[in-house]
Amino acid sequence: MAGWRGSRGGGDGGAQSVERVSSSRTVRLGKVQPQAPGHRTVFCNDRDANALAKFKGNSVSTTKYDVFTFLPKGLFEQFRRVANLYFLMISIISCTPVSPVSPITNVLPLSMVLLVSLVKEAWEDWKRFQNDMAINNSSIEVLQDQKWVFTPWKKLQVGDIIKVKQDGFFPADLLFLASTNADGVCYIETANLDGETNLKIRKALEKTWDYVNPEKISEFKGEIQCEQPNNSLYTYTGNLIVDKQSLPLSPNQLLLRGCSLRNTEYIVGAVVFTGHETKVMMNSMKIPSKRSTLEKKLDKLILALFSVLFSMCVLGAIGSGIFINPKYYYLRFENTSRTEKQFNPDNRFVAILTFFTLITLYSPIIPISLYVSVEMIKFIQSTQFINNDLHMYHAESNTPASARTSNLNEELGQVEYIFSDKTGTLTRNLMEFFKCSIGGEVYGTGVSEIEIKIAQRTGAKFESQKQPHAAREKGFNFDDGRLMQGAWRNEPNPESCKEFFRCLAICHTVLPEGEESPEKIRYQAASPDESALVIAAKNFGFFFYKRSPTTIYVRESHVEKMGKVQDIAYEILNVLEFNSTRKRQSVVCRYPDGRLVLYCKGADTVIYERLADGDGDLRRISREHLEQFGASGLRTLCLAYRNLSPDEYENWNEKYVQAKSSLRDREKKLDEVAELIEKNLILIGCTAIEDKLQEGVPQCIETLSRAGIKIWVLTGDKMETAINIAYACKLISNSMKQFIISSETDDIREIEERGDQVELARFMKELVKNELKRCNEEAQQYLLSESRPKLALVIDGKCLMYALDPSLRVILLNLSLNCSAVVCCRVSPLQKAQVTSLVKKGANRITLSIGDGANDVSMIQAAHVGVGISGQEGMQAVMASDFSIAQFRFLTELLLVHGRWSYHRICKVVTYFFYKNLMFTLTQFWFTFETGFSGQRFYDDWFQSLYNVIFTALPVIIIGLFDKDVNATLSKKYPELYKEGIRNAFFKWRVVATWAFFAVYQSLVLYYFVVASSNRAMNSAGKMFGLWDVSTMAFTSVVVTVNIRLLMMCNTITRWHHISVGGSILAWFTFVFIYSGFVLPKEQENIYFVIYVLMSTFYFYFTLLLVPVAALFVDFIYLGVQRWFFPYDYQIVQEIHRHEVDNNRIGLLEIGNNDVSPDDARRYAIMQLPGQKSKHTGFAFDSPGYESFFASQAGVYVPQKAWDVARRASMRNRPKPPRKN
Repeated sequence: MAGWRGSRGGGDGGAQSVERVSSSRTVRLGKVQPQAPGHRTVFCNDRDANALAKFKGNSVSTTKYDVFTFLPKGLFEQFRRVANLYFLMISIISCTPVSPVSPITNVLPLSMVLLVSLVKEAWEDWKRFQNDMAINNSSIEVLQDQKWVFTPWKKLQVGDIIKVKQDGFFPADLLFLASTNADGVCYIETANLDGETNLKIRKALEKTWDYVNPEKISEFKGEIQCEQPNNSLYTYTGNLIVDKQSLPLSPNQLLLRGCSLRNTEYIVGAVVFTGHETKVMMNSMKIPSKRSTLEKKLDKLILALFSVLFSMCVLGAIGSGIFINPKYYYLRFENTSRTEKQFNPDNRFVAILTFFTLITLYSPIIPISLYVSVEMIKFIQSTQFINNDLHMYHAESNTPASARTSNLNEELGQVEYIFSDKTGTLTRNLMEFFKCSIGGEVYGTGVSEIEIKIAQRTGAKFESQKQPHAAREKGFNFDDGRLMQGAWRNEPNPESCKEFFRCLAICHTVLPEGEESPEKIRYQAASPDESALVIAAKNFGFFFYKRSPTTIYVRESHVEKMGKVQDIAYEILNVLEFNSTRKRQSVVCRYPDGRLVLYCKGADTVIYERLADGDGDLRRISREHLEQFGASGLRTLCLAYRNLSPDEYENWNEKYVQAKSSLRDREKKLDEVAELIEKNLILIGCTAIEDKLQEGVPQCIETLSRAGIKIWVLTGDKMETAINIAYACKLISNSMKQFIISSETDDIREIEERGDQVELARFMKELVKNELKRCNEEAQQYLLSESRPKLALVIDGKCLMYALDPSLRVILLNLSLNCSAVVCCRVSPLQKAQVTSLVKKGANRITLSIGDGANDVSMIQAAHVGVGISGQEGMQAVMASDFSIAQFRFLTELLLVHGRWSYHRICKVVTYFFYKNLMFTLTQFWFTFETGFSGQRFYDDWFQSLYNVIFTALPVIIIGLFDKDVNATLSKKYPELYKEGIRNAFFKWRVVATWAFFAVYQSLVLYYFVVASSNRAMNSAGKMFGLWDVSTMAFTSVVVTVNIRLLMMCNTITRWHHISVGGSILAWFTFVFIYSGFVLPKEQENIYFVIYVLMSTFYFYFTLLLVPVAALFVDFIYLGVQRWFFPYDYQIVQEIHRHEVDNNRIGLLEIGNNDVSPDDARRYAIMQLPGQKSKHTGFAFDSPGYESFFASQAGVYVPQKAWDVARRASMRNRPKPPRKN
């Protein structure tokens, strides 16, 4: 949360913060100065001056196309796919004289695919356009001629003064000038930016507090010099020049488009960024698309098919060149017509022309419907199966699972490495103040969840001194009478206790809400840790109940004497905020008696570096306590303070104000200035906060480990904390051999104390190198031993920084891949992404990253599959993810059930497509040998066109949706089944070669059996069968054979299989009956009445029965031998449970009635109601289309509203069910 930066002493209107400068308005000489490349100048309430700068308007457009660019741009997007480009080439060739087939054969299917894709694009873009119009025409009050006038958003201009009322949305990025609240503050909700529903506070500059009414604001003529538009949501630098005074601006004065105003009657602001230059619109981009590994291998398969096609065409072209020879004079090649010059022996290009002829003839070998079918299957798998699985529905938060993309379903079935955050992912992120250390004394008698797990692991006994019936406030689970109700006054270190409690009550950015009583007040905090610390201070008798922009009010009990309560106002002069680089937060405050104090809290490594010399015993004892807390799985912070002299503070504050007024590198300069005062600190003590494990995490990790998945935990916590969490999660066990590479050694500490950074870097790199080599050698020895124990690696962030060096990266990777579990401690967000990329690219393994916070986004996007947890830290991780779930334990269902099923199904779909098209094309290929390689077609053009589109299309989709080797219960009972996906057992080249063999065999049987049997066959008139009779018979046999073969590969056969297979065969007969019943143009006239003649003969029925049986007989034998002698793992499980009845609905939700309580079922039914399917679509980081086709794909209900984002943010939050005690 943005804190109270820039309070009175910090540069927001106080006398000390004013820097006299000359405004650029005084030297304009009639025209605006050119815009500096580093910043922009905005003149408030002066449209004429701003017009010369040509700022962008506030109209937004999120459409991809317009009327003129739709067709060319849309077609360009479609033909970027290699398959579509291939079919375009085939369609063009089919329109030339060398094509033996009608152009309609290839043009029609391609046109249908392109038409469907373009219609989808057009519909999606039209919805975007409608929403853009609704948004742009929304009205807002703008100051014109000393009065508020309603104006459409699209007509707003930079520099306009506008008024936004309560619950309204900010139409552009605004500089906050004034509000109806006291002290110029307002409350905003940023749910549409980061998913956080807790309110944020923004504070106007004191100089502009009075500009509330139109008469007063019309006099305002300020000048804003600020940064150029950028996509950084949490930074803003600039200066406001008013009356020749330069006042520094910060994110505290910026109101971003998309946020909403809360608990404030109205605010007045000046527009600084508009339209596509607003920060939210500059963040409105799609997540980089990911392609699954199987899809990439599919591309290779298509290339292999193309190679086969090329080889067949080359062979045919060579045969044609040999066959078309003058010595075959009796074929009279010389008398061929002009349109058939390719058969003229004198034509040098006979072979080349025949090559192109055969390309069009054999083009069905690459199926155009494959991509459409696979996309359809994945889409339904995501929206209907994953999104609606009750086993992944979290009733407490009313959150279902969500597949935010359908591209990676099968990737979920091949994951080998999981990279997980700890806080909020493995743990609940519900922090409770548990223990503390003050002045070298430990307080708190409770036993943490991790300590219990450790005791169970080691067999030790423990006793909890916690009072069993003590009522505890949420966030406070502390039990020690020595500090409660003023008893701390009797401790040997009461002054340290008092400073400790005041640090907790003052050093934070928490906002109080509700009544000013300890029982009814609520705290809005940026993190659960901050809230827990303030709640702890309240319970210790230091009740923070109110704050203003410059003051914090604390009700202190038992300070001067027991029982006395007094309200103390602490003036907040500066807030030095926490960030991932500083890892600390400081507050400079003034006591009522004038005392100046700096309170600081942060990570122990950071605080210890800044402590004053002396008092080594306290530092040593506190460090031991920190390690003790870490070993108990608790999150630790160190607290320190420093008394400041007025002169020292004034000198420092001048530098602080100067840094805060800087337009360039403001954050860096502020950090540098903070270093000047955050030194010589006095250690007070440390806090220990418990974050309990999520439900089912140990069982989930144990199950995933059995499935062959290796889990790495990447956390910013201390090593001791991370190791014990890993033990509690069953990630690490006593039987494992652990390798620990840590920077917390005496030698390193000694060098750190000397302060020689060059020597430290050299020593650390050499240490890490030696440790990695030693561990790697030991690991190889363990792997070669008879016992072969499982290995675990623990490494901290400092060592990891050197281990990721290019010279050591290979050793780290080899060591890590040999370990069953890896724990990385004290790592930064960048290091998380680097470790993920190391395994993804270096080892070429399928990776999955899972996290819940903004610091996990880079890791989530770096992995093959990103999973976001919708937890306590907003929705940034969910917005950047491919799949979102509410709890870590749902990974079992997502991977072992849906992932494995999706992988099996897509593999079957792809290999079946490959088989049926290769077999069909080869029958045409064998016919070519009997036609002198002339390119004579064996099948009618419409037969060939509709083979993939109608006669074999539906059954393969059904198998992609409903085939199931074992049910969900058995999938989780036997997690080892998942290893088949890791090995890619069902899409290896060996599997493809097996299908290719059967395609060749069946094509030979189908072609030669039908042709041979037709030599003596005659129709009822006594005439022999001609070409079209034989080809129709062969095509009928092909359709029947491939559909029956599909049934043979099914693990489960449902009514949908019967309907699809029977329907496909019936569709063929219906079509051929109608098609043969009419006299058609010359090209198709030979097919007239063919089917009626065929079906009037015994030959037809005998062949239809015999040929498919002969073709599939070898397949049947192969499947039997394979199942009996070389079974897959899932086939063994099938045999074990073959007598058990599967009561679950096949292919649909795996909802067992015994597993779901009536209350959960009711909640799920409520969740399914329109409007409550999802809280967030994450538009700010996902797609600029607020309502789009992709929103419906993600399972988000999108009714016809002006601005869906606005609608969601303005919805009342549903009351959470009462927590059971």
